[in-house]
Amino acid sequence: MKIAIFGNGKMGKKITQIALKKGHNIACVTNSKNPPNSISMNQADVAIEFSTPNSAFDNIKYAIKQGIPVIAGTTGWLDKKEEINKLCIQNNGAFLYASNFSIGVNMFYIINEKIAEIMKTKNFHTSLHEIHHKEKIDSPSGTAITIAQKLESILSKKINIFSERINDNVGTHLIKYTSKFDEIELKHSALNRDGFALGAIMAAEWIKDKKGIFEMSDVINELIL
Repeated sequence: MKIAIFGNGKMGKKITQIALKKGHNIACVTNSKNPPNSISMNQADVAIEFSTPNSAFDNIKYAIKQGIPVIAGTTGWLDKKEEINKLCIQNNGAFLYASNFSIGVNMFYIINEKIAEIMKTKNFHTSLHEIHHKEKIDSPSGTAITIAQKLESILSKKINIFSERINDNVGTHLIKYTSKFDEIELKHSALNRDGFALGAIMAAEWIKDKKGIFEMSDVINELIL
């Protein structure tokens, strides 16, 4: 499979490294100074988007118009996601956005939803704490927002998110249920970026010959569960 990588930061480099190890080819690697074009994208089977909030929308839009399936992990641009969804449908394309591609995090989503179903009738206060490295631009993280939205839909109450930026923390998410008598904590910590990259590549392999708008849960349900 030939992959176009949008973004050459930490995640872009990690995806390139692992994709090559898995036997894939890199069609092109783009950045703000070298945006995607018809020549660089000509051979791509799929595009993986991990650039910046300012670049993501245009990159995704370009790839979809070129008929290339897109896996997107960049956060901070989602106010325009509905426009991308419409464009994907109009072009009979394929698009998958996820705030986090880690298999562990996506299993963490499922576990938290099941716990929330149990806790929704109990008198517990629910809070969410996320920690990332100091270079992370968006706050709260896209993963934290995803978790909060899932919990809010089940618990029918607002979930407060506390964000911290500490050194080179790859990503930690902690959900806490607190009452007068007990405290229950559910925690996921990413130890490195390999898990994110592997999940993104797995999603790219999965979407290659598909049409439609997808979520990482579609990949997990078909390949993992």
